[in-house]
Amino acid sequence: MSEITESTSWVRRFHPAPDAPARLVCFPHAGGSASFYFPMSKALSGDLDVLNLQYPGRQDRRHEPVIADLGRLADETAEVLRPWLDRPVAFFGHSMGAVLAFETALRLEREHAFSPVRLFASGRRAPSTSRDESVHLRDDEGILAELKLMSGTDARLLGDEEILRMSLPAIRGDYQAVETYRAEPAAAVRCPIDVLTGDDDPKTTIAEARAWQEHTTGGFDLTVFAGGHFFLAHHQKEITAHIRNRTAAVAR
Repeated sequence: MSEITESTSWVRRFHPAPDAPARLVCFPHAGGSASFYFPMSKALSGDLDVLNLQYPGRQDRRHEPVIADLGRLADETAEVLRPWLDRPVAFFGHSMGAVLAFETALRLEREHAFSPVRLFASGRRAPSTSRDESVHLRDDEGILAELKLMSGTDARLLGDEEILRMSLPAIRGDYQAVETYRAEPAAAVRCPIDVLTGDDDPKTTIAEARAWQEHTTGGFDLTVFAGGHFFLAHHQKEITAHIRNRTAAVAR
């Protein structure tokens, strides 16, 4: 399989590491973009070839339709990643990105006989758990209130009407995708799952995070950090070390 050297509309490679022994694919949260993972990519650039996904409907892809169905988004993501599977690959997803990473891994295992070496699920309850949520049905002010609650968007951007006008369709579509998502009964990947969660996350209890162990036939580990939904912003050094160590251990 030939090496891809350039970023694509779907895959942003901020710090190419073509000689790295393994790759890490980063899946953004609802309303997020590839650039969210730039600091992680930089921190891991000497050890892993980091691929950052850019979903349709945001930033330079803002003129493309948002994919508001998580199953279809996983179908397309799995197909996009196929050329990059020439070495061990780990997945890291935060919030919506965690379940998208899980569904993408399921498709690669079932349809292409490829299993990630590890799946890092951050800031998201297990697929087998559900809550009655309907943020995507709110008006714009209701969605902005949710963003402020989650502290996932810079407060300066919340006051920029032009940026909000461009971002809200993608945010709404992503919320629709994750809020209407229901996992298949007993869905499980073969790869180990590492769950990272905040101890004060209003979207995920410790019990809901621990329930991810039902979704793997491989190993399972749960790490709890101090903080809310975006705890990873305050623990970047620890989290990048965790990813580096866990991925290196299975990529040798």
